[in-house]
Amino acid sequence: MKEVAEFLQALVLGDETVQLTGISSVESAEPGDLIFVAQEKNLRLALESRASAIIAGEFASGETNSKPLLLSTQPRLAFARAAQLLCPRPAREPGIHASAIVDPSARLAEGVTVEGRVILGEGVRIQKGTRIGAGSVIGAQVSIGCDCELYPNVTVYPGAGLGDRVIVHSGAVLGSDGFGYVRDQASGRYEKFPQVGRLEIEDDVEIGANSTIDRGALDTTRIGRGTKIDNLVHIGHNCQIGEDIVIAAQTGLSGSAVLENGVVVGGQVGIADHVRIESGAILGAQCGVPSKKVIRGKGVLFWGTPARPIREYLKELAVLARLAKRE
Repeated sequence: MKEVAEFLQALVLGDETVQLTGISSVESAEPGDLIFVAQEKNLRLALESRASAIIAGEFASGETNSKPLLLSTQPRLAFARAAQLLCPRPAREPGIHASAIVDPSARLAEGVTVEGRVILGEGVRIQKGTRIGAGSVIGAQVSIGCDCELYPNVTVYPGAGLGDRVIVHSGAVLGSDGFGYVRDQASGRYEKFPQVGRLEIEDDVEIGANSTIDRGALDTTRIGRGTKIDNLVHIGHNCQIGEDIVIAAQTGLSGSAVLENGVVVGGQVGIADHVRIESGAILGAQCGVPSKKVIRGKGVLFWGTPARPIREYLKELAVLARLAKRE
């Protein structure tokens, strides 16, 4: 308990000698578990649980219950950080599995783990502490930073770059060709436009299972530091994704879309080509943004297709409901 409190720089109310062995939800907590409460209305239920200690907001500062409390201004965040101590990643022995195929020109730093059936192409560079999961294919001249985690069956196309502490879940494909074609007006046939750009993924990015991110056509597709991408997301060629962005599952971004820092994108959102979403805007689930549109409004929630501020969208729905009743 004391070690966790010091790590979180949290104030302890109660016995700081309690031994903590894991984390849990309030409902399934057992002795030794740490839980958290983000709202005062749930505090009583947490206090009555079997957990050994609770992370709570400052609303719990006057609590005299015998169960130890760690006070934090951001309980959920503090709980996530405590999990780093109480539930560390399993230790793995670094090394290269006998079934892996590693090009002689590849350079692997100290502490790299390469699991079974991995293929590392010509000129690959992998920095210390990174793990490449079983069955993954890393193309020629790919650069991967320190302490990255690539889960099984990840494919990284040639020339892509990943920063430090990047997490890529199974089935993701990074750096594939973009959907770029030129139509011959005489014959009606489509010919492939060059897809020779790069993909750059910056530090602390997480990419969900079966997501796909295209390389640039002639330039670079970029995913900014700290951005989190859910499962089954597609990001087209030349997109510029800023820092600390959250993109939920089944969202698709067409080529050359720009998302500025701090944007939040809900599930199943469709973003057309050359769209710009300005810093701090929020796109609700299933909304659609037409080609070349600019969405601006920090902290404003947009909804519907075409996407507009939710107040405007709800007013339109109310008008339609009234009209329907007249029929």
